Amino acid sequence: MIKDVLVSISGLQTELGSDETVEVVSCGEYHFRNGKHFVIYEEVMDESSNHMDTKCLLKMSDKQIELLKKGDVDTHMIFEEGKTHLSRYTTEFGDLVVGTTTSSIEIKNTEDELLAELAYTLEINYQFVSECHLTMKVTPNAGASS
Repeated sequence: MIKDVLVSISGLQTELGSDETVEVVSCGEYHFRNGKHFVIYEEVMDESSNHMDTKCLLKMSDKQIELLKKGDVDTHMIFEEGKTHLSRYTTEFGDLVVGTTTSSIEIKNTEDELLAELAYTLEINYQFVSECHLTMKVTPNAGASS
């Protein structure tokens, strides 16, 4: 896959019968090194000004996905199939303890697409929040200049 990519992350959080969806679409960079996929992108935190102030790095292998964020939000979350991981999630309002218990990770890689499916349980400050399902899709950015 080419270096300049379009990153699309869509998620579904289910809590007590209600569903909430989230979606992030951003331009980014893709690299493959030492058997791992690396995707670098920025998140839009303030939609009114379209100001991108959180740099994100996804590191993906067969059974583990790591998400590192630096900026208005700082965290290093690890999703590993069959395991629970705790991480600190720092915002301008303070720190949270985020727990993730990952039930499944599936990564499919073709010449034109990297697709990752992730299912996990989310806890914040040791309290159940929701069941989550994320789909991360990385494709060549047709609008990028080579």
